[in-house]
Parts: sequence; structure tokens; C-alpha cells
Amino acid sequence: MTEINEHLDKTRAALRRGSFTSEAAVSQGIVLPTLAALGWPVFDTSIVIPEFSLEGRRVDYALCHPADRPAVFIEVKRVGLANGADRQLFEYAFHIGVPLAILTDGQEWNFYLPGEQGHYSERRVYKLDLLERDKSQSAERLERYLNYSSTCGGSAIRAARADYRDVARKRETESILPRAWRTLVRDQDSSLLELLAEKVEDICGYKPELDACADFLSNSIDGQKQDKEVTKSSRPVSPTLTAENSIPPTRRYRKTHGYSFQVLGRDLTAGSAREVMTKVFQALAHDDKQFLNRFAARKHGKKRRYLSQNRAELYPNRPDLVEAAAVELTPGWWMGTNYSRRDIQKILELAKEVARPEASSTIVAEIDQ
Repeated sequence: MTEINEHLDKTRAALRRGSFTSEAAVSQGIVLPTLAALGWPVFDTSIVIPEFSLEGRRVDYALCHPADRPAVFIEVKRVGLANGADRQLFEYAFHIGVPLAILTDGQEWNFYLPGEQGHYSERRVYKLDLLERDKSQSAERLERYLNYSSTCGGSAIRAARADYRDVARKRETESILPRAWRTLVRDQDSSLLELLAEKVEDICGYKPELDACADFLSNSIDGQKQDKEVTKSSRPVSPTLTAENSIPPTRRYRKTHGYSFQVLGRDLTAGSAREVMTKVFQALAHDDKQFLNRFAARKHGKKRRYLSQNRAELYPNRPDLVEAAAVELTPGWWMGTNYSRRDIQKILELAKEVARPEASSTIVAEIDQ
């Protein structure tokens, strides 16, 4: 497993730098080297067939055993753009009866068994994120499902099917989730209240008091409004109340004094977390002409792109936010600003990973406090 571990070290470092800026770069820089590290003869086009043709359609790679007989389909997308491509992959795999199908954007690898039952999303055996999983886990899963010798001997597909059965059993236990959710809402978990308040602020710009959030959750689970409004005075005071949590929620969770931060040796100030993010990105883009390209090549949110040359990608299906919550960092590059402080802190941490090391070390911006 030494070869795959060495390959993963290089790949993870390159992903963090945002080195793979196109689908072709993912194919050449990640997928083919991964297959080679797993023993596949990548230069034998009867075994590893690129652009496999299927009635006028094409699959990026067909891995064959025996020669010219596909055993695995691989569909490749640009980093962060794999969402929604699984339907197309399933159409290909169903048509020809391929037992294993893989959808990858280089960072995320989704392993499917097309021949199993249920919606195609339920036939996913495993989702592997090379940056979220540690290297040993990533290597073990890739070897388990995609090793060349194991594929030829049949043990790879047997392992995938065994894991699928485990996934199906776990899915059955998910029937308990609605009950767990009702309990969480009824008990008014503090972290849930804070998350709800932040999301309201993201959408409308005003943050409700946590009491209002608690009342809303109570009403939503009961299916009717409370007989009378719950007031702060009717709530018991916690015996562990501290000076910090005695501050009214609207003051405790909102910055009122602005921010001081550093980037590239300069001391700067901003009136909001969003302005901090904007100024940091503009400074890094001015310092390094390829910074925005590399950052755009990173995997972003589940549906949104933090940064894009296509403004509409910042908020899919939300044209109102496209107009109201986007800033042009440099000509042709747009960044979304409708994020909580926690999200902005995460975006800044990603920027540190992508920036040149000598620039990354100069960024001091702690806003999620």
C-alpha cells in the first residue's frame, strides 16, 4: 500500500493548493495516477479505456476485466462540480450492466452499485472525501473497491456488496430520525437555537432573540401556537449564569465594534466580517495573480460556490441573492457575502490553505469569536 499512500500525500497537498482547475486536470493529475497506484495498467487501452463510447454517449473511463469488457465505470468532474452527475452515470451503467460505478471530482469519490435496489442515491456504497478522511482510511477504501488484482479476482465487488448491505441496514435505522428531531426541538437544544438565529440573520439581516427561536420551535413541533407568549421573566434563571451569557442575545452574538486583522504585513480594519473576507481576498489576489483561480478550484459549499467568474453560481436558484449579496473582487471575479461569521471563518481558513505559504503565514483574522 506504499504507492497509494505516497500518491495520496501528493494529491491531498495539491488539492489544498487548488492545483486542479479543470476536469482534464482532475483526470490527468488525480484519477489516472490513482489507478496506476492501485495496479491498473493505465497505458493499456483495452483495460483502461478512456472516453468509452456507448450509443453516442461517452463515459470518461471504463475499467475492464477481461480486456474490452467493462467492470467499472468512472465519471470525472471538475473539483466541486460532481453534484447531479450521478443520474447520467447510472444511465450508462444500467445500460451495459456494469457492476460498479464511480463518480469523482478528484477530491470526492462516490462508489455505487447500479444493480442494487432503490433510488440511485440509495445505491451508493461509500462516499470518500480525500481531505476529510485521513490518509489511511482513504487508502484502505480505494484498495478495497478499486485495486486491480481485487477487481480481477472478484473480491472488490464482493467487498462493495457486503458494505452495501451494511449501509442498507443502517438506512433502516434512520426511521428513528424524525423522533430524534422532535425530541431535539422539544428540548430546545441551545446549539440548534443559535444555528436557527444565525440562519435568519443570513437571510434577512436581522438576528432574532433566542427566546423567539425557542418559541418558534415549540410551535412547530406542537402544530399550534402557544396559549400565551413565553417571556423572559417566566423562565427560571440558571444557577450557573455567568456575566457572558447574561448579556442580551442580540448583543452577545453580534459584533458592534468592527474588526482588526492582518494580511501581508498590513494592519487593516473592517466594519463587518464580510468586509474582512473581501479585503483579505483582494489583498491575496493582488499579491498572487493565480490565487483566485486556485481558490475557485477548491471544493466549496454543498450547492454554492464561494467564488466564481460566473456570478449566478454563487447562489443557485436564488437570483435575489445574486444581485444583493455579491461583490466583485477584481474584474470578472465575484464572491458571495451572504454568510455567517462561522462560514466566513471557514472560507478564510480555505484561503490560507490556497495562498502561497509566505502569504498564508501573514493572515491573522479571527472573526468567529
